[in-house]
Amino acid sequence: MVKNIMKTFLLLLLISSANLFSQKLLTPANVKIDAKLIKDEISEATWYADNAGTKIEIGSITTELKKLNKTDLLIRTTVKMKQAPDAKWTDSTIVKTANFEPVYHSSFNMMRDVVLRSGKTKVTGYYFDKKAQKKDNIEIPAADYFDSSSYPVIIRFSPLKENYTADLSIFDYNPDAKKGLLKAYITEMKKTDLNGKKVWAVKTTDDIQDKTTTVTYYIDPETRKILKQDMELGGRKMTLETIQ
Repeated sequence: MVKNIMKTFLLLLLISSANLFSQKLLTPANVKIDAKLIKDEISEATWYADNAGTKIEIGSITTELKKLNKTDLLIRTTVKMKQAPDAKWTDSTIVKTANFEPVYHSSFNMMRDVVLRSGKTKVTGYYFDKKAQKKDNIEIPAADYFDSSSYPVIIRFSPLKENYTADLSIFDYNPDAKKGLLKAYITEMKKTDLNGKKVWAVKTTDDIQDKTTTVTYYIDPETRKILKQDMELGGRKMTLETIQ
């Protein structure tokens, strides 16, 4: 009798411990997006690299959010490098506004073109290496995920609360690294001060670079705009500061 009680107690303890330390996996099926916060906008951020404590401007990133219709949202980012002002890098992602279910993603730059179309059970498209003049067709099984380029925007419009952590199911395609379903991680969420203003600081990482890269987003609690991003990439530090 006592042995049975102890076994039951230990089993319940293990279950409760597993629930305590497990992360919730966010997908379009269960994510909570406050769609009322999403508005058409264009913002520009200056991109800096850290060089022994000195900020060196290396470029700028323009981000556009645009509601295409009642159900679809366009997220477009354009990167301009200071040393190559005529060389543009443009990413365009279309998602469902209600839950950020991916529809389409494209990325065009000097090195390569990528086009991904998201279905219910697979992702199709192509990858074109401009230097090698080689085109690879893409068809990878995948379901219930976010496009990897959209999860910073998801964080903006999700509930923000102290000490919240979560895993996100994402899809990414890189022929030289990882392809298919991966995870992104919200590792820390807390209130902090930024230039005298109370903001949310949300620290993230992902499996794309094997958790060697972290990005901390500083989010205005009222407008939900990203005011600043601190990036650490394998020992290198970079910052994006939104132009007010």
